[in-house]
Amino acid sequence: MTISEKSAYLKGLMDGMKLNTESDEGKMIAAIVDLLGDVTRKITDIEDTTIAISDELDEIEEDLDAIEDFIMDEDDYDDEDEYEDEEWDEDEDYEEGFDFGDEDSTIYEVQCACGEVINFDEETLEAGSIACPNCGETLEFSFEDDEDEE
Repeated sequence: MTISEKSAYLKGLMDGMKLNTESDEGKMIAAIVDLLGDVTRKITDIEDTTIAISDELDEIEEDLDAIEDFIMDEDDYDDEDEYEDEEWDEDEDYEEGFDFGDEDSTIYEVQCACGEVINFDEETLEAGSIACPNCGETLEFSFEDDEDEE
């Protein structure tokens, strides 16, 4: 039985007993049954409101998920399980934890004659050279403009 049904049952029971509502005891019982009816209606309203709010929150969550999917590039690895599926060559030297500095700095990439792809930052570019970690060959960079070549 729901709380509304129980309240209605008590009201019907009181009416069926034909209590004298003029006596002190009858007045008190009638007031208690009326109070229970009011409390039941209030609780039912609160339950309905809670369900409506929960439904709205679910819709907001779905909208936020859609926005997140739109903003995030689906091709990027954003799930750790995808990284675990990748097969890594254990023989290669990876510089784990290499910090390129400020996240807004530009990262450059160059391929050595041996085929090794090397990533470096602006500080290395300004230094003018970098040694290939695979073959040891020194790769040099220059800041000369293309206008000088013409």
